[in-house]
Amino acid sequence: MIQQKSSNISKNIHHRLSVQVSLTGLSFLVKGLDTEETLFFTQKQVGSRSTPEELLLEIDSIIAKNDMLQLKFDEVILLYSNNVYTPVPASLFDETKASEYLKFNSKILSNDFIAYDRVESNNMVVVYIPYVNINNYFFERFGAFQYFHAASIFLKDVLPLAKHGTGPKMHLNVQEEQLDVIILEEGKLLLCNSFLFKTSEDFIYYILFCLEQLKLNPDSIPLILSGSIDKEDSNYELLYTYVRNISFVEDTSGSTAKSTTEVYHNNYLLKNSY
Repeated sequence: MIQQKSSNISKNIHHRLSVQVSLTGLSFLVKGLDTEETLFFTQKQVGSRSTPEELLLEIDSIIAKNDMLQLKFDEVILLYSNNVYTPVPASLFDETKASEYLKFNSKILSNDFIAYDRVESNNMVVVYIPYVNINNYFFERFGAFQYFHAASIFLKDVLPLAKHGTGPKMHLNVQEEQLDVIILEEGKLLLCNSFLFKTSEDFIYYILFCLEQLKLNPDSIPLILSGSIDKEDSNYELLYTYVRNISFVEDTSGSTAKSTTEVYHNNYLLKNSY
């Protein structure tokens, strides 16, 4: 499945390319650096859990077929979205032992390259495994670029909000076959994890399981949604059966460059990956 939209692009505009890579899909977003206007967007769901080698072939094919992705970009950002990561308090993090933090909840190989992002807003470090073949491709094609894990972007955006609230809140970001969960309480991170799911029943199970483990009431906890979910989805309908205080994430950036056809919570992490 491919979705695509674009606007006229002036050669005088400075451009930012943001690319989100997961095992089930790829998303490409081009924005004007000066205006933050969305100039081009395309995404492709690959339909199964692909290997990094297969994903690279898909990336190269999509770029080759779209002139908008062959511009000279002032900024290029690559976002890895998978469940091979773990958040670590900065006070406990030792970069010389980065693999030690992952080996307890992920299968890693001795030659895996370990990366980490610092989430300064909450003195947190997200440790993860990027795809070296895709990093090499982006460097060869675009030159210098930045890459992050999607969990780092998610934490960066929601952690400041928790400092001004009272009581626990649950943030869910929904992707194709992946659910990202963050639970906060008055500035403190209670949970940050991602789960792979196939059915709506899997989807609701992980949500209720997280709430049960933290002894939180699904009838009252505020739940903020983002990503690939809308009120018409079967996932949303089942979610609303068990959790009633649901809202969608809102744009608090103050940006005036909003499309009348673009729903802000869709592709939320990609839009906020800078």
